[in-house]
Amino acid sequence: MFNSFKTYRKKSFLIYVFIFLIPALVLAQEKDIKKDSTYTPYELLSTYYNTHFKPFKKRNVYVGFAMSFEDRQLENTNFLVREILDGDQTKYDLNLKGGYFIGNYAMVGINLNYNQDKFTGLVLNEGDTISSNSLSRGFAITPFIRSSVPLTPNERLSFFTELGLTYGKGTSLTRDISNADEINKIYETNNRFRIGISPGITFFAMENFALEIGLNVLGYEINIRERTVNNIEESRRTTQNVDFEINILSLQLGLAYFFGAGK
Repeated sequence: MFNSFKTYRKKSFLIYVFIFLIPALVLAQEKDIKKDSTYTPYELLSTYYNTHFKPFKKRNVYVGFAMSFEDRQLENTNFLVREILDGDQTKYDLNLKGGYFIGNYAMVGINLNYNQDKFTGLVLNEGDTISSNSLSRGFAITPFIRSSVPLTPNERLSFFTELGLTYGKGTSLTRDISNADEINKIYETNNRFRIGISPGITFFAMENFALEIGLNVLGYEINIRERTVNNIEESRRTTQNVDFEINILSLQLGLAYFFGAGK
């Protein structure tokens, strides 16, 4: 999509959490374990999962969180239908999940999402240099049902499948200024409805803390987009889409905690 980048910086808060938080939790646990020279560090860490560890038991509570942040500096870059001469783009995405096990290995829950994308810079459009500013914000709510299947006897590694129904709404405002007095303003709203299946893997890295990886592979989606230009011209577009593919861009990585797993 891009021809060239001057610099590219991508910061993932989630990766920082995995790098710094999990080792700290491991050290904290090791202080509480009575050390025996006959056991290896791996055996000491695995002991917790071999005695009364039931993360997917009925009445357990699940909480998950994921966060990403991205900052890009762009120069002489082709982006969609415009060429960016010099610009800065910042975006972030927040996900919060909660669930309750209504039966062994069966959970109902809800996923909340909030995202923002901001761009400021100079772009080249039809031979004219334009100062462009845009801001997009959106949210999504997804009630879901999850079924988990352990892949190891101690249930430390498991496979899950989620069936979710999503409603999302987003707004965006773009201001293009040329010749210091010509302003073109575009306002858009987008309503999204989706039903989809997302498989994934859960791995318990430390006691009740787990790393989760999910991927959207099958879904049906409806988008209703309304567009207003300079508060005068209005348009409306409705699109429907059925997808059945493995898209690496839909890969989600998060951190979860299972209350009651160690009872």
